Amino acid sequence: MSAALSMPDGMALREARDGAVLTLTLDYPARRNALALPLRERMADVLEAVESDPSVHAIVITGAGGVFCSGGDISSMDVPDALAGRERLRRAHRTIRLLAAGTKPVVAAVEGWCVGAGLSLALACDLVVAAEDARFMAGFGKVGLMGDLGLPFTLPARVGAGRARRILMLHEQIAAPEAERIGLVDEVVPAGGALAAATERARFLAEQAPAPMALTKSMLAAGLDAALEVERHHQATLFLTADHREGRTAFMEKRKPRFGG
Repeated sequence: MSAALSMPDGMALREARDGAVLTLTLDYPARRNALALPLRERMADVLEAVESDPSVHAIVITGAGGVFCSGGDISSMDVPDALAGRERLRRAHRTIRLLAAGTKPVVAAVEGWCVGAGLSLALACDLVVAAEDARFMAGFGKVGLMGDLGLPFTLPARVGAGRARRILMLHEQIAAPEAERIGLVDEVVPAGGALAAATERARFLAEQAPAPMALTKSMLAAGLDAALEVERHHQATLFLTADHREGRTAFMEKRKPRFGG
């Protein structure tokens, strides 16, 4: 793990092995598995180690407690300057690059909410299996930010540019059946069954020849690096705006934000 951040009490990235399949579970119950910086760092370190582990052929990403991920940890988004914002995104992008462009196939198992950074995390995976009561939303604009962690790249690739604009700009909640219909997710299963179904898919992927899997992922990720660099510049600017400060304050105070532009 990176020396810069340790895992606080009450926050964990749990690892479990099932043959050649590695399952990583976000476990941060206090904030419904929000993708806090220590969790991002730990996940990137684990994924990086897995890249050179020939005994792992596929990965499952899921969340504990019936929730996939409620988004970024708003309480930690006090970015002091542009350089700090760019560094924050650089570190977060490690995880996205390893998921989307790494050599191992990855399946997301989504129960409950999959919001903001959680949606970005799920769509960086190769397959998304969702419980029938799962709910999806971008919602970045509610705190004065744009979609990040690769979402402006991965979302239109799945649903097309028109639907991507609607999802990113209107903050609509999308139920699992509708998410499957528009291609946001690949498979919908009964509530409570996402992990089992995702593990079954991962076992199938783990039995395939590794090199074609890795090269297919590499081709499908073409353009990701350039998109992440543009995102890094834009989001680092937005972190410093008055509207983001207002959005963050409103979120913590559980009220509607009053944006000034």
